[in-house]
Amino acid sequence: MAISMYQASVPQLKKMLVNLSAILKKGEEYASAKKIEGTVLTGDRLFPDMLPLTRQVFIACDQVKNGLSRLASIEPPKFEDNETTFPELQERVAKTIAFIDSIKPEQLDGTEAKEIKFSIKEWNFEFVGEQYLLTWIIPNFYFHVTTTYNILRHNGVEIGKADFLG
Repeated sequence: MAISMYQASVPQLKKMLVNLSAILKKGEEYASAKKIEGTVLTGDRLFPDMLPLTRQVFIACDQVKNGLSRLASIEPPKFEDNETTFPELQERVAKTIAFIDSIKPEQLDGTEAKEIKFSIKEWNFEFVGEQYLLTWIIPNFYFHVTTTYNILRHNGVEIGKADFLG
């Protein structure tokens, strides 16, 4: 029996959002303990041409809400992209988890061959559902969660592989 689109997406995306929330909590606790303004960490980046931690969290959440919405043919929730603090980022992750909890298996299962077309800036993308999930949503999501982890770890937050994997 093949794994369904729902099984291939929702459980792992939700688990990693929960782990992302825990990593952000450790970042907030670290900043507080070291008497560092939290926005110093949330505004940090690994390299000047990379996006800051806030944008990494935005994009990770957007991969989930926009990607699953495209597959399920539903309107994604709208987020303002104005969060700058750890509590605000936590709320964004919580809203994304609440959204993912609202998705039913029947909304995703059977979308393996569904045409998915969208644009980001000047780039146009065309996928079929399974390809979209496996080569776009999941890898992009993990990239941005990993980069969030790396920014915090680089700044001294005591997190490790167990925190990432949950």
